[in-house]
Amino acid sequence: MPRTNTISRRRFARMLAAAATLPVLPALPARSAPSPSTPMTHHPLIKPPRLSQGDVIGLIAPSGRIDDDAIEKSVQHVEALGFRARLGLYLKEVQGNYAGSVEQRLADLHRMFLDPEVKAIWCIRGGSGAISLLRHIDYGLIRSHPKILLGYSDITALHLAIQKQAGLVTFHGPVALSTPDEYSNRHMLAVLTDPQPSYVIPMSPDNAAHAREAPVYAVQTVHGGVATGPLIGGNLSLVSALAGTPYAADFRDSLLFLEEVNEEPYRIDRWMTQLDLAIGFERTAGVMIGICEKCEPAGGPGTTLEQALATHLARLNVPAVSGYSFGHIRHQFTLPMGVRARLDTQAQTVTLLEAAVS
Repeated sequence: MPRTNTISRRRFARMLAAAATLPVLPALPARSAPSPSTPMTHHPLIKPPRLSQGDVIGLIAPSGRIDDDAIEKSVQHVEALGFRARLGLYLKEVQGNYAGSVEQRLADLHRMFLDPEVKAIWCIRGGSGAISLLRHIDYGLIRSHPKILLGYSDITALHLAIQKQAGLVTFHGPVALSTPDEYSNRHMLAVLTDPQPSYVIPMSPDNAAHAREAPVYAVQTVHGGVATGPLIGGNLSLVSALAGTPYAADFRDSLLFLEEVNEEPYRIDRWMTQLDLAIGFERTAGVMIGICEKCEPAGGPGTTLEQALATHLARLNVPAVSGYSFGHIRHQFTLPMGVRARLDTQAQTVTLLEAAVS
């Protein structure tokens, strides 16, 4: 992998100043979200153009607030991978826990999709607050200017809404602030830069080794088999929060993937119950649970993570696994939303059955 470059404070300050001199887009009118009872238009799947070395990647913070160190680390990550960084205009704004107001975060998102030099949009971090953008996003603008959107955690809200309302393939993978990792970068770049008709993703050997000390990292096969379908899912709390809205994940006949972090098992049980009531896990093609760190009961005995997951997975008649290499972890692979894939529980692989970029 390319060596990490350290950018000078002076050049970093120039990048921040340059972002402030770029033209500000006119405010877009607020959009009313369609009623959940209104039949949704199913847009044909749109695949964004592939990334090439030297391309510009726009950095945005649609969720939690960030600081100069987070911005600098993200720029270093972009440049170490052989790309150029462009900063969002409002990256340094703060409103409570969020990186600025809804209007400011929305403006940075729209501006990056409109910027002809920006070829991909990388979220610096997750956090909370992305859900507030959904009713205001110009999905027609996104359909007209398809680009790679990458991130995980709270960015799940953007992934699900954009897939549902715009039909664009987006990418559940590392955030720009993630610590660079050979496994994560290799599989991320393969998916974003090198379109292939088939691409096999094995589980991380580092996660397998870590499972000796932390059992949550171990792959568990609840129901074996092979399942095929489009990929959909993300952070469990966000997938659950959007149930019953115009942005809800329709995971029927799909490979549903879910992950969580820092949540007690009773919460995981409740969120999965909500999804089960909304659609039903038995209607999926298969279920993949990622590595859910720090999800044990607090303060003594209680329902364990394994018990909470088994409540929902054990009764299924479709392939169901846990401990796969995605989630709030360093060694994670990238999942393109909406792309058809195959889960093979015996081989412990996820195979993309089509290119995710054009």
